[in-house]
Amino acid sequence: MEQFQSHYKNKKITKEDIFFYTYAVLHNPAYRTKYELNLKREFPRLPFYENFKQWVAWGKELMDLHINYESAKPFSLKEITSATKAEHKKTKELFSKAQEPEPLYGRKEKIKAKLKADKEKGIIEIDELTILTGVPKEAWDYKLGNRSALEWVLDQYKEKKPSDPTILEKFNTYRFADYKVHVIELLKKVCTVSVATMKIISEMEKR
Repeated sequence: MEQFQSHYKNKKITKEDIFFYTYAVLHNPAYRTKYELNLKREFPRLPFYENFKQWVAWGKELMDLHINYESAKPFSLKEITSATKAEHKKTKELFSKAQEPEPLYGRKEKIKAKLKADKEKGIIEIDELTILTGVPKEAWDYKLGNRSALEWVLDQYKEKKPSDPTILEKFNTYRFADYKVHVIELLKKVCTVSVATMKIISEMEKR
């Protein structure tokens, strides 16, 4: 702390200020690119950027966004739900041939979870009936490790067949359909957080 106070000639700098400053710096693309190898092997060494208060403010904003993501305002993604799987194939932009829709009140369809995205078209396919459209390209740029935050959510909620036969027989009770509404809402909120994060990062890149 003394080093920061001395460098910026400000005795009022606190440990909390330095914490937020560090959080902001670690999101700076220029810093992460320059010290990519070092960050994999040792603790980060922080540069003294100009306008310390601005970096602290960015750190606070980012921390609030990431910790309170569940309280974020859902992004205005358009949700399109079809009555049948055949209708869904016609609705989404990835359809091939038109098919006759199955009767709405006939046999009940088994709806398979998809949870996959088309980044170029801004589409998230939830299952065989529902898609989300209007995902902005910058939303995919906020990453947790090697994947975007949105992709991380999609991966976490996929139905995965356990390899252990005992678990498969007795404990394999997860069904995506039970969490569908929650996941859609979560994706919208994570989209908001991702876009807001990239907006702050773009401001960093101008410095």
